[in-house]
Amino acid sequence: MTATLVGSFWVGVLLIAAIWVVPLMDYNSQQRFAPDQPVPFSHKHHVSGLGLDCRYCHTSVEQSSNAGMPSTATCMTCHSQIWTNAAMLAPDRTSLAEDKPIRWTRVYGLPDYVYFDHSIHIAKGVGCTECHGAIGDMAITRKAHSLYMSWCLSCHRDPAPHLRPKDQVFNPHWRRTNSTPSPEALLVQYHIKTEALSDCGICHR
Repeated sequence: MTATLVGSFWVGVLLIAAIWVVPLMDYNSQQRFAPDQPVPFSHKHHVSGLGLDCRYCHTSVEQSSNAGMPSTATCMTCHSQIWTNAAMLAPDRTSLAEDKPIRWTRVYGLPDYVYFDHSIHIAKGVGCTECHGAIGDMAITRKAHSLYMSWCLSCHRDPAPHLRPKDQVFNPHWRRTNSTPSPEALLVQYHIKTEALSDCGICHR
């Protein structure tokens, strides 16, 4: 009888611990997880090191809901000249030779009932790092934020602190300075009306 009570007690403790620990591990949101990719692409090297603009690879980010992924031809613009025989770039060479796109593993994903448009966020002065974290310093791309509804709504309800000048949207190391327009001034500049940003139909269409 005593053993049963003790066992039941520890099972209860483990269940409570699991309820508390599992969310902290971000198992459900996959936050901080960096999935394996067919080619270990480093934003830190290409963006912060070489100074490539986000739009060089993500060509549709200003015009489309989808940011777009680079074609193999884009990668081979440089890698047909440098690191031509590197083992890690074998998938690129095969992709180009066989005219088959590389199948990258998605890092960020949203449910089908959620609509997200990259272009409107870019147009309204929301920088890439607001959602993608310190992407310019990531050697391996990881998910920086949960993308939970509450996280998105926190920005939609008070977008001003997340805005930056248009010419700094793609700067992964941008910081506010004394010469930067105030958040409130940027809100006016971009004609953002916060009253409607929390409406269900903004994201659920």
